[in-house]
Amino acid sequence: MVDFVKALMNPDFQFLANALIMGILASISFGIIGTYVVTRRISYLAGAISHAAFGGIGMALYLSRTFDIAWLDPIHGAMVFAVGAAVITGMISIHSREREDTVIGAIWSVGMAMGIVFIDMTPGYFELSSFLFGDILLISSNDIVLITILDVVILGTVMLCYNPLLAVCFDDEYAMLRGINAHGYYIFLLCLTAVTVVLMVRIVGIVMVIALLTLPAAIAGKMTKRMLPMMSLAVFLCMLFDTAGLAVSFVNGISTGPTIILIAGISYLAVMIFYRIRN
Repeated sequence: MVDFVKALMNPDFQFLANALIMGILASISFGIIGTYVVTRRISYLAGAISHAAFGGIGMALYLSRTFDIAWLDPIHGAMVFAVGAAVITGMISIHSREREDTVIGAIWSVGMAMGIVFIDMTPGYFELSSFLFGDILLISSNDIVLITILDVVILGTVMLCYNPLLAVCFDDEYAMLRGINAHGYYIFLLCLTAVTVVLMVRIVGIVMVIALLTLPAAIAGKMTKRMLPMMSLAVFLCMLFDTAGLAVSFVNGISTGPTIILIAGISYLAVMIFYRIRN
């Protein structure tokens, strides 16, 4: 840990300071949106959205290389696919008689398959591990700006739409009886989740982003049943996991994203065991 602190103070390790800043800023969005995801019980839906984003990454790489579109970044394709998957899944779950788990499974698998096919068709070699498993050490100043904007948007949304989103998370029918457009807010929540997932892929990757989105909020939900305290605690826990994972991975020379998830997973298991024993 001492080596980690010294490295943070070393100007030659600016990438490490950027990673720490990114982890702290990302925790705000993860904690808030994760609380809604856990409360609304749409964790697997968020997972399907994150995996559907891989199709957008593959499409963006294919188009940029094949047609020489220099400005097209994989994150652009991921955003389109993730938001599209959120809207489609939400509309189907609201208006269709199809089982929601079937829709989630289809979007999950089709998104990944499309991404792989597009990448197979793309000339050249790509290192996809940063998209699949994340690499917070590659964070740039532009990424920090994007996450800061996302935090502002999410905090503003919570302040403006706290009560409607709260009602939608706990009881759709009650919300509609009170004149709230529950379906509209549900789709809006899914879109916010999609944007958060895409912008956080750089930290822990598509495969594991759902864990960091849900584990801190799930732990917070064991400690409090009120929404605002749960959000605050989830943000704090996410910051703690990100910082601890960054420090452990740096000192031991191992991958940062998986380390963060392991720490979060062990913490969740410990909390579950503690509450089970106490009860």
